[in-house]
Amino acid sequence: MNLQCHEHLDQRRQKAVLAIVQAATEADGINPISEHVALHLRAGGDKADTHFTLSNNDGEIIGYAHLDETDKVAGPSAEIVVHPKARRQGVGRILTQELLKVAGSSLRLWSHGELAESESLASALGFIRVREVIQMRRSLELPSQKFELASSTTIDRFDPEQDTEEWLTLNRRVFADHPEQSNWTAYDLALRMNEPWFEPNGFFLARRNGQCIGFCWTKVHGETGHEHTHPKDQDHGHDPIGEIYVIGVDPDFQGQGLGRLLTLVGMDYLKRLGLRTVMLYVEGDNIQAQKLYEDLGFTSWGKDVMYRQRIVQSPDTPN
Repeated sequence: MNLQCHEHLDQRRQKAVLAIVQAATEADGINPISEHVALHLRAGGDKADTHFTLSNNDGEIIGYAHLDETDKVAGPSAEIVVHPKARRQGVGRILTQELLKVAGSSLRLWSHGELAESESLASALGFIRVREVIQMRRSLELPSQKFELASSTTIDRFDPEQDTEEWLTLNRRVFADHPEQSNWTAYDLALRMNEPWFEPNGFFLARRNGQCIGFCWTKVHGETGHEHTHPKDQDHGHDPIGEIYVIGVDPDFQGQGLGRLLTLVGMDYLKRLGLRTVMLYVEGDNIQAQKLYEDLGFTSWGKDVMYRQRIVQSPDTPN
């Protein structure tokens, strides 16, 4: 097999990698790479990315790894996808070992969907779970709580021409401690606004005295034919699913029920579109948010897992 490292994927390799991603998605019922990586991959890659491809003896790419080294605090993170027909041939192990050579022992690995194969590979290479992101879902056909706006609060629709900089500033405040979300730039936002699913009417801003203090950005999966989110969605023709895509409240205004209000606003919008199901993602250690969503009728559906190498202390290492 031939392992190569690329600063940028040319069009041929990009097409081949996207085909592997699609094949893995169809086989497992879940996309093996995150939305952030998929967006940059479809756009030809990002200057901060490093790409690894593994080809068989016929020159066909059968495995791909994406490495992001932008987070100097938490460490580099990677995502791996192997073509279903090339599994159990050591492809994932080869790619992971190469990532370790390049990124070092601080490497973090994502597994989307908590697949048994990923768990087995991680365990064999000395990785342990360090982070979980839970997907929760709720039927929109069930009654939902009523919501009322305080007289000082208004809900506006996002205007890309006027609200981009204000929203990016608020997003950085809301997600200051989040390893991915806190780094969003105007380019990251533009990538998403250029996607077929983007709809500014489903992007809500809460304002108080003219100041943006919270937001709820919704998304619809399934209408463009390339969104799959869970093994139960095996058919390409599954009903569209709504998502509370990004939601946040200014830290200065938290604890006032705005998160609940904005979630209900987003759910109401998705229901009015005729959708039957809504989903969202929440950090596994964010117990407060999980309780809020459970109170709104959401239940756990799936899980993404991050792994990191186990640190083994020597007898002389102080605790």
